[in-house]
Amino acid sequence: MNRKLKILITDDSKLLRKKLREELESLGCEVLEASNGKEAIQINLQEHLDAIFLDIVMPEVGGIEALQVIKEVNPDLPVVMVSSAGTPQKLIRTLKMGAMDFIQKPYTSDQIRKAVGTLQRKAGVHDQ
Repeated sequence: MNRKLKILITDDSKLLRKKLREELESLGCEVLEASNGKEAIQINLQEHLDAIFLDIVMPEVGGIEALQVIKEVNPDLPVVMVSSAGTPQKLIRTLKMGAMDFIQKPYTSDQIRKAVGTLQRKAGVHDQ
């Protein structure tokens, strides 16, 4: 059965969301957007998501706080952290909290493609 992965992009940068949306849509994903962690938490409660791409530094609710809440509500949901604030401590902390992967900004198309491939395998979804 072929279906599109439904992925939520959460970043306070509209430009980054646009770029990542184009990247994910070109890989056959359905994309939703949130501009901060608070929106991401709300969308996670309303939608059946296959994954979330989550920035760390955002207004209102940051990515680490959002990751904690999202994992409490939906522990099996894959979360990929995408951040320029990639200190080793934050990387280790988010992975221990259940993040599937950590992609450093500026990311490459190859990094996104690999992450989507992993998500497709986890969800049992094949390329369109």
